[in-house]
Amino acid sequence: MLLYEHPLSSYAQKVKIALREKGIPFTAELPESFGTGRRDGPFAAANPRTEVPVLIDGAVTLFESTVILEYIEESRPEPALLPREPAARAFARLTEEVCDTQYEAVNWGFGEVLWFRRATGDLAAHLRAQAAAQTRVLQAWLAARLGSAPWFGGAAFGWADAAVAPMLNRSVHYGLGPEPGSPLADWHARVRERPAVAATFAEFDAAAARMAEAADLYTTGGRRREYRDHRLEWMVKSGGIAVVLEGLRDGNIRFPWPDGAGEG
Repeated sequence: MLLYEHPLSSYAQKVKIALREKGIPFTAELPESFGTGRRDGPFAAANPRTEVPVLIDGAVTLFESTVILEYIEESRPEPALLPREPAARAFARLTEEVCDTQYEAVNWGFGEVLWFRRATGDLAAHLRAQAAAQTRVLQAWLAARLGSAPWFGGAAFGWADAAVAPMLNRSVHYGLGPEPGSPLADWHARVRERPAVAATFAEFDAAAARMAEAADLYTTGGRRREYRDHRLEWMVKSGGIAVVLEGLRDGNIRFPWPDGAGEG
């Protein structure tokens, strides 16, 4: 298997955790054109959205992390990540959905300020405060779903744990982690000890340490951050519409395929 990915992508991390939990060998590759929006080359051929992750398994080429996770689970069912009981399966998928949309958007927005310096001064402080407040709401929701169980899947690590892990870990990286000693903080301590998760988090840490030198590429236009659906919504509703307008003016943000010019 070939996985086009970026170590900072929470979506790619989720897929890598699943592959490693199942013991499936794969090669991870950062596309050379990642973040450029270019429509040529093997990455764009595999995914016209030019987003990661993309999984290539022989003749099968897939993008969209949930679809990839479903393919992995159905084609390599053991060990199972989804429980057998329908309500428990729906619980796992719903947990993943909230993480992939609302939680990812908050993490992404905080990163726009922290790493990419999209805002300064009062606006930066406002956006950070918005992200912190929303993170607390999301973590309270996750804590309620976890309850007193060791894993989101109950007695065993599963699909929902793989989905939550990258999101919560990024909050911890940002200094927005759950209260020390809380069940959610204890869950994070447990999950990071799993070999599949530890390897994935180590790759995240190494990439995050290099973000300062990479950030200039995204403010000068050498790379363009993608403002897709929930991310754009987060920036607007949280008071950052000026950030969007400035990015459009400077040409250092992009929107998903197909773009406004009908290219690609």
